[in-house]
Amino acid sequence: MRVVFVHGACVKDGSWWWRRTGERLAEKGVASEAPALPSCGETGAPAGASGPGLAEDVAAVRQVLRASDEPTVVVAHSYGGIVTADAAAGLDTVRHLLLISSYLPEVGQSLSSFGAEEPAPFLEIDLGDGTFTVRRDALSPTFLQDCDTSIQREAQNKTARQSLAVLEQPVNSAAWQHIASTYLVCAQDRGTPADRQREFARPARSVVEVDAGHHPFLSQPSAVRDLILGL
Repeated sequence: MRVVFVHGACVKDGSWWWRRTGERLAEKGVASEAPALPSCGETGAPAGASGPGLAEDVAAVRQVLRASDEPTVVVAHSYGGIVTADAAAGLDTVRHLLLISSYLPEVGQSLSSFGAEEPAPFLEIDLGDGTFTVRRDALSPTFLQDCDTSIQREAQNKTARQSLAVLEQPVNSAAWQHIASTYLVCAQDRGTPADRQREFARPARSVVEVDAGHHPFLSQPSAVRDLILGL
């Protein structure tokens, strides 16, 4: 088995966000990797109004998923669930989806389908260059409050400006309708409150809760590892 991690919005260097859980999986002989998402500027093309969007993110993840015949668990975090809905569709090697504080979109839905009418207060939006990101002063108290201070400091250099287009671009597939899916509710998440996550989780085959913030793979890596191995 291998694990492919699809990171959330407004961050870069997915392998860094995933590393604590990835190291614990490696101890059990399970390999993992985290594809770069073009809409976050990770592949060289700058994010922005004319930059890469959801389609490019889907293609990048799908390329990694198709590169191996090994049975695969896809772990999708937050926005990563939107990407995974398309990227994992029709691939027999993908055996399970684990969605962490994420979304199970129907065909035609977009990330904005799950949000409020007004932008979240922790976001910084630049309509001029067509990007958005997480406000630096909001990153730790909103998303990393249960992580070590060293992780909080490092994370400040792991955020990215992302193309605004991904908020409205709809998915063309709903992989979770055909692949076994588990939703991990993060009960202490201050970015996506637990009650909203439970609502988003309803279509999943199974639902698990952990007493953690938005990034349990950083704050409670052993618990996330054990959940993945149990799948």
